[in-house]
Amino acid sequence: MPRKTIRRLIPLPSNVAGDKTRRWLGPLFDDPNLMHLNRHSVSGAVFIGLFCAFLPLPGQAIVASLLALLFSCNLPISVLLIWISNPITIPPMMILLYELGRKILGTEQVAFEFELSWNWFAEHSASVYLPVAVGGLLAGLCVGFIGYVTVQGLWRWKVVKNWEERKEKRLRSRSQ
Repeated sequence: MPRKTIRRLIPLPSNVAGDKTRRWLGPLFDDPNLMHLNRHSVSGAVFIGLFCAFLPLPGQAIVASLLALLFSCNLPISVLLIWISNPITIPPMMILLYELGRKILGTEQVAFEFELSWNWFAEHSASVYLPVAVGGLLAGLCVGFIGYVTVQGLWRWKVVKNWEERKEKRLRSRSQ
C-alpha cells in the first residue's frame, strides 16, 4: 500500500500536541489505530468513509469521525473518503439512491419538478427522503463492504509479495 505517502499527509502526535489550534485533538492520539496505518485500521476506515459518503445527511464528516472513534479506525482516511460525494457527484448519486430506495420500498415514482426553495423542500421532502435514505443505507453498506474486502485483499497481497521478494533476495545472496 502507499504507506509512506499516506504517512506524510497524516499529522504526527507530537506536532498536534505543540500546535495551539489542534491541541484539543491530543486525546484522540491515545488510541494508536486512529492515526496508524495497519490493515485493520485502514480497511475499517475505508468501510466507514464509503458508508458515510452515501448517507444523505449534512455533516458526513462528523458522522465518519464519530464512527472512526467508536470503531478505532484510521480517522483521516475515513473523513477523506466521504469526499466521494462532492458537489459534482451528489446529483447523480441522489438520483440513483432514490431509484434504489424506491425499488426496495416498492413505491411509485413521484412526479415533481425541482425548485430550489424552502417551500418545495417542505412539500416534497417526505416523499423523496425516505427512498433516498433507504437507498443510501443499502448502497453505503454494499460499497463500504466492497471497499473493506478490497483493502484487506490488496494489503494481504502486498505483504505476501514483499515476503516473496525478501525470500528471493535472501536466496540470491546465499547462492552468490
